[in-house]
Amino acid sequence: MDHQGHMGSSPESEFSSDEVMFAQMMIPHHQQAVTISAFAIKNSTNKDVLSLAAQISSEQAPEIEKMKGWLTTAGAALEMDHTMDMGGMLTQKEIDLLSKAKGVKFDRLFLAGMIAHHQGAIQMVKMIENSSNDEVKTFGAAVIESQSKQITIMSDLLKNIT
Repeated sequence: MDHQGHMGSSPESEFSSDEVMFAQMMIPHHQQAVTISAFAIKNSTNKDVLSLAAQISSEQAPEIEKMKGWLTTAGAALEMDHTMDMGGMLTQKEIDLLSKAKGVKFDRLFLAGMIAHHQGAIQMVKMIENSSNDEVKTFGAAVIESQSKQITIMSDLLKNIT
């Protein structure tokens, strides 16, 4: 065991290639969620939307740092050298629309966009479902649990926004 209590001789062995790729994909995915959530603070007056946006930011910002730590430990780049299709990512056009929308129009776009974004994240977690790294497995389970709950909340909110 090394000084951090891990088995194995090198830190690279702590993270599989799937785990590294997952983190490289999930970091920009989470960063977009944080960016979109920041729009809510200036563009929405709906207390439920504002509360949800704050919750998403406060959960995902520390998760980004955790994943960056994994990549550093693994000696991997923070970004992939190629683009991958990340489920639920908003296009630049959708982001521009969201950044300018106000009130109910914003709330509808935000909720619909974030539901798809969360569904994409849950799909991406499938990449690490066979992970043997406890930290990675726990992380994946937490993403699924939290984002599934938020999808339910957002779906209900979207139905009630008139």
